[in-house]
Amino acid sequence: MLYCFLLKNKTMLINELSKRTGLSIHTIRYYENLGMIKGLTDEKVVSNNYKHYDANTIERLEIIIEAREVGFTLAEIKKILTSWFETIDSKPETLELFQAKIKEIDDKMKYFKQTKSLLEKVCEKIQSNND
Repeated sequence: MLYCFLLKNKTMLINELSKRTGLSIHTIRYYENLGMIKGLTDEKVVSNNYKHYDANTIERLEIIIEAREVGFTLAEIKKILTSWFETIDSKPETLELFQAKIKEIDDKMKYFKQTKSLLEKVCEKIQSNND
């Protein structure tokens, strides 16, 4: 979120946005096509279709990156962005999304523990048969 402080009123083109976020231009365009971010065109300039991005876009992309890292789907992230940026009282909806993800993680951990235990038993059987 440091970039947001530095770039409050500055806009940038997609190349700079890519460098600042570490995301590829293709990925940024993909997120834009999904409606997760929005670039603005300069209506005064009709010779190109360059889009300009602001600090809000960097903040959104940082949220997307972090949410992907902890396992949220793009659909879930879109809901988070909508509730965070476009809803007046977003706390209950955002909290519900996070609690659902925590439950999903707990369920996966339980499954992986069971799978690990099963694999350990198989390894023990294989080792005891070799002795």
